[in-house]
Amino acid sequence: MKYKAVIFDLFGTLVDTSSLATYSKVLGAMADAVNAPREEFRQGWFDTFNQRTTGELNSPEQNIEYVCNQLKIDCSESQIQAAVRVRMGFTAKSMAPRPDAVAVLGEIKRRGMKTGLISDCAWEVPRLWPGLPFAQYVDVPLFSCSLGIKKPDPRIYKKSTDLLGVRAQDCMYVGDGSSRELTGAQKAGMFPVMIRVPYERTADAYRIEEEEWHGPVISSLTEVLGFLD
Repeated sequence: MKYKAVIFDLFGTLVDTSSLATYSKVLGAMADAVNAPREEFRQGWFDTFNQRTTGELNSPEQNIEYVCNQLKIDCSESQIQAAVRVRMGFTAKSMAPRPDAVAVLGEIKRRGMKTGLISDCAWEVPRLWPGLPFAQYVDVPLFSCSLGIKKPDPRIYKKSTDLLGVRAQDCMYVGDGSSRELTGAQKAGMFPVMIRVPYERTADAYRIEEEEWHGPVISSLTEVLGFLD
């Protein structure tokens, strides 16, 4: 089948997924910045995932202040900004594209196909998006925090295909399986493919669909092009 568009996930797909150990260290540094107990702050941050990724907490400043309030910790504006710098620095570093990401996106565009992105993320990502190396190759980037919905909600897939001007059955979806995104894409009518790069197989990142997925699996973004030939 000839696809008209390829829609990508972001974390674990176009960029690497940070390990839980690395993420915990970052949260620990954020906790130190606001003089909060590390473990309690980490848990508070994890507990706000849905609020963060649907835009209810619409900035890192608001998210940090919310967690501190829940912990009954008074923190100054300068402390909050110090924690924000830790968070933004970590996010910016984690946005480095995988080695073949730009080339693959460019080749898809060269073939006359459209490209999309659907990411469950907080506001830090759309803040940084315009300056990322692969942003110019993505026709329609969608961020859950901007839309107020996240994967696998069928509305986010429908929004993507509507903006791309294609039918769901003409789309390939590539993701690492977080947020049940692959079954969500399949139910929406797309052709989903799981990506799992070899060096992440031993990482401690949690992907809810990893053991449940029985569809096609690729080990690099370059393999996407094989489905398009």
